[in-house]
Amino acid sequence: MTIAESFGRSRFAQLVNSPGGRLARIVVGIGLIGWGYTLRGGVMGVVLIVVGLVPFVAGTFNLCLISALLGGPISGKRVTQHDP
Repeated sequence: MTIAESFGRSRFAQLVNSPGGRLARIVVGIGLIGWGYTLRGGVMGVVLIVVGLVPFVAGTFNLCLISALLGGPISGKRVTQHDP
């Protein structure tokens, strides 16, 4: 079993790719973007906006970047599918 397959079977992967996990990523992303917007006059504001876009986009489009970094599928739906 590869590390990507092992990750896909983990409780963390199941949680993050569940509807609640996707919603949490979207909310965290919006929060970081909003925080960055309040600091938009400086570098930290831009950094927070860019960092906030990552979980927002991943949650919105059901992407699992951790799986992709481990060599697995980027689709959140495919991450949690198991072959019998």
